[in-house]
Amino acid sequence: MEEGRCKFWLPKKNRFCSNRRLSDSLFCGNHNPKSEEQRVTCPLDPSHSVLQENLESHLRRCPFLKQLQSLKQQPFYKKGINGGRDDDVDDVKVNSKDAENFTFSNKELPLPSDDITSNMKRNAVYNMTVPEFSQLMRKIESIHSSISSEIHELYNIPEVCGIWINKGIDRKLPFQEKHVLQQASILGNLADFGILENPVGNIVCPNIAEPLYSNGSSGDKVPAVVEFGAGRGYLTQILADCYGIKKVFLVERKSYKLKADRSLRQTENLTLERLRIDIEDLNLDAVESLRGVPYLAIGKHLCGPATDLTLRCCLPKQSQEDKATHSTCSRYLRGLAIATCCHHLCQWKHYINKRYFLNLGIRKDDFHAITWFTSWAVDADHGSDLSNSLDHGLHPLSIVKKYCGVGAQGVEEIVKNMEAMDRAVLGLMCKEIIDMGRIMWLKEQGLATKLTKYVPSNISPENHLLIAKNRYCL
Repeated sequence: MEEGRCKFWLPKKNRFCSNRRLSDSLFCGNHNPKSEEQRVTCPLDPSHSVLQENLESHLRRCPFLKQLQSLKQQPFYKKGINGGRDDDVDDVKVNSKDAENFTFSNKELPLPSDDITSNMKRNAVYNMTVPEFSQLMRKIESIHSSISSEIHELYNIPEVCGIWINKGIDRKLPFQEKHVLQQASILGNLADFGILENPVGNIVCPNIAEPLYSNGSSGDKVPAVVEFGAGRGYLTQILADCYGIKKVFLVERKSYKLKADRSLRQTENLTLERLRIDIEDLNLDAVESLRGVPYLAIGKHLCGPATDLTLRCCLPKQSQEDKATHSTCSRYLRGLAIATCCHHLCQWKHYINKRYFLNLGIRKDDFHAITWFTSWAVDADHGSDLSNSLDHGLHPLSIVKKYCGVGAQGVEEIVKNMEAMDRAVLGLMCKEIIDMGRIMWLKEQGLATKLTKYVPSNISPENHLLIAKNRYCL
């Protein structure tokens, strides 16, 4: 029987593949080398691929098909509503000269409709000339030096979160200390910024005369929390346990085991809806049970472009007339706290504030190079806090002096010769620049904002928190 099995070795399982091999090959259809070039990503679910010749029949029986058909019937589904566009010059509001340069100069990169992979970003960087690379390093230093004073640090664990920190919770719930510390500090930063009050406190919006967080008395509109990229929902769980929220929406495209849903549903007077949908396709206005309800938008960690998709979802484009009447209150968005991560996955077409980069002389190719550099920030040894590394003289200008002098053979050689700390500091700078653009966009929407490092990097190197609140609901 073993003779008819696929000869592809699976190192993680320490055995050969158990599928039957093809009649003309030593391998099954999944592992046959001749099939690799013929395989295409399933357009319904990018997590798997199929042979090109079988694509049509696969689309009729793909397990994701039924879920997609059901999702399309939901009123809150609108394909790509929060995605942005690669050439969205209207949103960017650049001048005609900028518009002419609104292209990716590297010929190896694909059409604007395709995502730019990390390999493509790396190859684009390696194809730069040394002067081009040096110029980009100088731009990064100049931009970062102009924004560094706007980046704060606050590691704040509220006393009310002691029931989690001291593990005084239901032991049936998964507990990882590093995640609890991050979740608690997110709540502490929200409280410090005036978005959260004590569990029995109120924050009143004078324009609407309704509380942001009520004490549960009858007649009050029930406040809500929308957690984007919710995963198992434990950020919302700790918020519910410590601050007594009453209405919860968990937005997540994947299915998870060990979710907090069961525990949340057992909480008295709390209602829960889980929306299994990609943030890119979520029309929050069409969620019937959220209409007219004050809500707080939260997320930890929102990978790469998911942060930009969330910002668009919460604050869609408005007409000048709407802005003049403060219509950001139309859906009662009171505050927002998003812990960002995986900046190396960011895409120009999704990024929320292209104008920010264009006005700084950063075009799409440079943007994707900057996103690629960010991966170096989490490659470093974070056994000790690196938050002070930026003050130790390790700047991109130092990189230029150190590595880009006479005799440099090319960018690839420069990158490979860079010391780990230099790479890490450059990555940290690039992450801060990307997140500052997001903060500036939120400020342009009329919100009070703050970019803070909410935990030391030895707890998590992905420690940036975007915080914003409605200025008219203080």
